[in-house]
Amino acid sequence: MLFTILIGLIGAAYYSIRTFAVKIKSRIGCGKGKANAERIPIAIFSDSKRYYTVFEPVIAELGRRNVKTVFLTASEDDPALKADIDCMSAEYIGPGNKVYSCLNSLNATVVLSTTPGLEVYQWKRSPNVSYYVHIPHAASEICLYRMFGLDYYDAVLLSGSYQEKDIRDLEKLRGLPAKELVQIGIPYMDEMARRLAEEGGAGDHPRTVLLAPSWGKSALFSVYGSRILESLIETGYHVIVRPHPQSFVSEQEMMNDLMERFPDSDCLEWNRDNDNFDVLRRSDIMISDFSGVVFDFTLVFDKPVIYTDPDIDLSPYDAWWLKRPLWTASALPRIGKRLTEENIRNVKKLIDDVLSDEGLAFGRREVKEETWAHFGEGASRCADYIVAKLDELTSVEKEEKS
Repeated sequence: MLFTILIGLIGAAYYSIRTFAVKIKSRIGCGKGKANAERIPIAIFSDSKRYYTVFEPVIAELGRRNVKTVFLTASEDDPALKADIDCMSAEYIGPGNKVYSCLNSLNATVVLSTTPGLEVYQWKRSPNVSYYVHIPHAASEICLYRMFGLDYYDAVLLSGSYQEKDIRDLEKLRGLPAKELVQIGIPYMDEMARRLAEEGGAGDHPRTVLLAPSWGKSALFSVYGSRILESLIETGYHVIVRPHPQSFVSEQEMMNDLMERFPDSDCLEWNRDNDNFDVLRRSDIMISDFSGVVFDFTLVFDKPVIYTDPDIDLSPYDAWWLKRPLWTASALPRIGKRLTEENIRNVKKLIDDVLSDEGLAFGRREVKEETWAHFGEGASRCADYIVAKLDELTSVEKEEKS
């Protein structure tokens, strides 16, 4: 703990200097666009194009209510920039420090974001923003962000009651004021379920295995490396490999090596689509680790998973402070079976066994009830909360001026 605090202090000092430089740049001439002009009622910030699907249902719902939003993205090719949604305007504010120059002097009433780390490193609370709201991008542990990830948000939108307990316990341990916690469900998964109901399944296709690892030293590729790909190719099944996007940034050398050794072929494909709906729909089973996409796959598409041991190194994460088993560790055995050093040698049998295990269907229903509250109502409930909060804050601001 002392080592972590020391690193945090060094990091804070380093980024304080960088933040000062960013503020100077901002005053000299940065931020001449919409983001720093007149006050924005509702601003949405996305640090990556892959999170657009998290926001899209909420923005669409706000548009149906004639509520204006400004979408700020750090991705030059974010789908939001070409989206045609009522009452939404989108602006690219990157790259690099330009993102923080904009955010740290943003003039807005409410900011909604999936990005953790507010007020921890480069992203600081703007003195001109009244309220910061976090919306998760996965239906799993809220405490699997890097340490202090949500400490300085004003509110967090939740999908399950276990997430509330984690946040409240962290607040007590750190002496933080209580955040506003609102259980809304999962808007993006509601949208996936709606699309599936409208478009149906994938139809006839060869048995397909989706390999979707997370990133980091405890993730599937770091643990099993090329062995998992070799074993999957030997099954004769069609294999789709969809790594976490961060792997191509933080583990570039490993990814280049794997893609060179296992190129696209008739039996294997690498997938990096921004929208994962199609690849999830045409896969029969997923092999992953502690990635949140496990729950997208198993709960929306009602299909089983194979997972690596969830006993990960928690030292970089908020979960380390809680000293208790992860909810994910209890959920995974109910929706699939574990990949081990022993059964990786015959992964075909493991896949076949999991696909034929009818008992896992009950586990999926149970887990769904725990982590996907208010099924089908996520976007509506999120919009209800955001609009009510905007009205409340606007009223307070008017009273203060009068």
